[in-house]
Amino acid sequence: MKVLEFLKAQFHVRSNTLYDIPLIYCMVILIGVGFIMVTSASMPTAIRMFDNPFHFTIRHVVYLVLSMSLLMISTSLPMSFWKKANLPLLLAGVPMLIAVLVIGREVNGSTRWIGLGPINIQVSEVAKLFFFCYLAGYLVRKKSEVQENLKGFIKPLAVFTVYAFLILMQPDLGTVVVMFVTTVGLLFLAGARLWQFFALMMAGVGLVVLLIASSPYRRARITGFMDPWDDPFGKGYQLVQSLMAYSRGDWFGQGLGNSVQKLQYLPEAHTDFIFAILAEETGFIGVLSVLTVLFVLIFRALNVGFNALKAGKDYEGYLALGIAIWFAFQSMVNVGASAGILPTKGLTLPFVSYGGSSLLVMTVAAGILLRVDFEVKMATKQATVRGRKS
Repeated sequence: MKVLEFLKAQFHVRSNTLYDIPLIYCMVILIGVGFIMVTSASMPTAIRMFDNPFHFTIRHVVYLVLSMSLLMISTSLPMSFWKKANLPLLLAGVPMLIAVLVIGREVNGSTRWIGLGPINIQVSEVAKLFFFCYLAGYLVRKKSEVQENLKGFIKPLAVFTVYAFLILMQPDLGTVVVMFVTTVGLLFLAGARLWQFFALMMAGVGLVVLLIASSPYRRARITGFMDPWDDPFGKGYQLVQSLMAYSRGDWFGQGLGNSVQKLQYLPEAHTDFIFAILAEETGFIGVLSVLTVLFVLIFRALNVGFNALKAGKDYEGYLALGIAIWFAFQSMVNVGASAGILPTKGLTLPFVSYGGSSLLVMTVAAGILLRVDFEVKMATKQATVRGRKS
């Protein structure tokens, strides 16, 4: 309750508020659920690795404090800043992605993080937001070209290819897939021709298949996904343990803190597979509740984007829609992977999973959504006032 009151004070929430309150509530609920589940799911690992059950909780709190600061900043920044800075931000992303390959920290075979003192930044998360800022700007500048000829359609894909290549070098296929799906979605919403849209989809699927076929560990993930019980202590181990967590959850769960699978059975219990622990401890009712909040959050984000387009704010609208697609697809992949519906992919659940970079960047993205909604409502309000005066 104190968090909600704080946000209300910061955003001047009243009955005639100019901010999307359901979106704020959904974000706060997910952050609250994430804090509880990270604390619960990470304790066994924290005791084993650091002899401190609250090691990950303390770090998560630090990231939460930083994310709230970034939320205030991103909500205060006018959208004109992002509109003017989208090309410099895109260019800044390239040396960042190169730097992580040279000086980055390797974790579980992937080099994705740059250490800044006690904080580790996953550069691909930051680059992802920068790319979406650029893509929204490109669609505004070249909208007619995107709709009328192949050249306008291919240009942003060339930029995407550069980013995708650098991110795959880490390697991080999950982030590339999220960026690709968001790019395809925005091009479709911008009015790209259907044959171009379907050709891009087929090319994307073919490339993902090729990347999987050329990588032994990715092939192992797919075979483990297809039949996890064929090798329950090898390729299918993680998914089998996750499915066992779901099965133990039943309707109302085992109770907070009572998960068995988090006791060193399910790897990455507080990150990629936190939803499985949530299912085990809170049951079907808890799963349905969190999915409902995620659905409302994404629906409100889409609503913000479409309202901006209706108000003639194309850049703001495309960026908001890109963020909505990003949140939706990443949520779908995380939940689907833990439930055995989709192959395992190292993507966090927005605002819930442990992961500082993801939390920080997604909070900035949420702040952008709130700012877009604010500016659209302000413009509409001013137009209404002028109309009455005239």
